[in-house]
Amino acid sequence: MRASKRILGAAIGALLMGSVPAYAETIKIGIIGPFSGPFALQGKNFQAGVEAYMALNGKSVKGNDIEVIYRDLPAANPAQSRALAQELVVKEKVQYLGGVYFTPDAMAITPLLAQANTPLVIFNAATSAIMNTSPLVVRTSFTTAQTTTPLGKVAVDEGVKKVITIVSDYGPGVDAENAFKKAFEAAGGQVVESIRMPMNTTDFSPIMQRVRDSGAAGLFAFLPSGPPTLGFAKAYNETGLKKAGIKFYAPGDLTQESDLPALGDAADGLKTSFHYAVSHDSPENKKFVEAATKAIGSADQLSFPSVGAYDGMHVIYKMIEATGGKQDAQKAVDAVKGLAWTSPRGPARIEPDTRHITQNIYLREVAKGADGKSINKEIQTFPNQKDPGLATQ
Repeated sequence: MRASKRILGAAIGALLMGSVPAYAETIKIGIIGPFSGPFALQGKNFQAGVEAYMALNGKSVKGNDIEVIYRDLPAANPAQSRALAQELVVKEKVQYLGGVYFTPDAMAITPLLAQANTPLVIFNAATSAIMNTSPLVVRTSFTTAQTTTPLGKVAVDEGVKKVITIVSDYGPGVDAENAFKKAFEAAGGQVVESIRMPMNTTDFSPIMQRVRDSGAAGLFAFLPSGPPTLGFAKAYNETGLKKAGIKFYAPGDLTQESDLPALGDAADGLKTSFHYAVSHDSPENKKFVEAATKAIGSADQLSFPSVGAYDGMHVIYKMIEATGGKQDAQKAVDAVKGLAWTSPRGPARIEPDTRHITQNIYLREVAKGADGKSINKEIQTFPNQKDPGLATQ
């Protein structure tokens, strides 16, 4: 104990003598995401959101330069995600962690945060329960329960009384299934069958046949955005379900903008609910889309993970302001509880009790924009939606 006090005293003395800087000259932020492999476009959108924010808001906060360090996690791999987080904290000495595309990876990182004295700002991973695993987690993306819940009443209002649900069998998929079923049944609908698929499913033809055989008038689906969602949406059209009049409901992962060119006219009329569309009409979004397009290189590649990263950087910058550049994870997180701002997606707020983002959810329909290209056209707004999947709400 005496030795520890001597070391601490020497450090304080050095600080007072000026041999140690009074504040960190460079604050490092570690971003973990899929920058290669099948989900590389999602990681590319993380990076576009980060770079857009820094282009519009500067690369320093209160005199502290900001350095972003990226680490590649091509697919869900909890052991690797934990190792990458440890490397960033111990070797690179990052003060903040951000990114994380898949829920299992977030769950592997959160136990490290308290000892590392490092907050984690989640740009995507969408299971409600993540927020209960550490008080040092803040989320700027969404949850599947949050984006899905409005669809239950929408389906019934459109005359659909029987639905089959089809989801990938992991945390967000289960959340989506439960949220839709609860809302749909509360509105008077009936779920006739629920299918949970392995995450690596690529052949959806047998599942589409089960939809046809179920007698359902509509289907609800959730899969992780990327190649699976593109394949599923194409199968819905190619197996004749769309032509047969079986209505399609899903959160916006299923019609992300980067997939719309590949889906072509087959996507027209598909309805999804989500927190963001690249076509969202606001001055803030137009400025963001311009900066993010410049960062990613092509407007056709821009999708929803970019706005989660953009707003994640906004939250991290506010944390740095509040701590004066010093490493204090709890003070940083406390500083953004209740933080409200106008995001490219619309009004946003970090709830003090859950540290999750409250935001508008939009019903969108795939339609042709003014330039003839497919967009997710917002047709209805569900304002100020919290996360119904969090027990504390």
